[in-house]
Amino acid sequence: MERRGETSEIPVISIVGGRSNSGKTTLLEKIIREAKRRGWRVATLKHDVHGFEMDQPGKDTYRHAQAGADVVAISSPNRIAILESVADDQPLDEVLARISGVDVIFTEGYKRGNKPKIEVYRSEVHTELFSKHEELIAIASDISFDNGIPCFGLDDASGICDLIEEKFEVKGGFR
Repeated sequence: MERRGETSEIPVISIVGGRSNSGKTTLLEKIIREAKRRGWRVATLKHDVHGFEMDQPGKDTYRHAQAGADVVAISSPNRIAILESVADDQPLDEVLARISGVDVIFTEGYKRGNKPKIEVYRSEVHTELFSKHEELIAIASDISFDNGIPCFGLDDASGICDLIEEKFEVKGGFR
């Protein structure tokens, strides 16, 4: 039997919005909780165009990186983190290729990426949909759309996960 993430393609779904504060992270948190309730093993990938620092000054791994290590890893009984220095923003597919052993990958912040998208649209923040019609698998919104794309309420993580289950045959299988 094939295990998703080892020999078959892992579904990648991008949670996008036309602007900051559209509710992407809030919706994604709800989807993750529902996916975990269903027994799915979930990975997320957040794109940050501004750069980030996960390590803390003074900690051993921070000191390793400051000394010049290109890759710094830390491992404990509960988690592993690997921080790698890169010269440029890496293509989405190259970053995704490093993720395995999960049933589904959700991205946030890759609105120009080439993956199926769920667009978060809040009427107080947006005036039009950002994504192209053919890129969208769903819309999560506080208003209804009649454009042939499934539309869910901003709190309907169950409905969104039902769609993902059906469209991408996500069943869970790593427990």
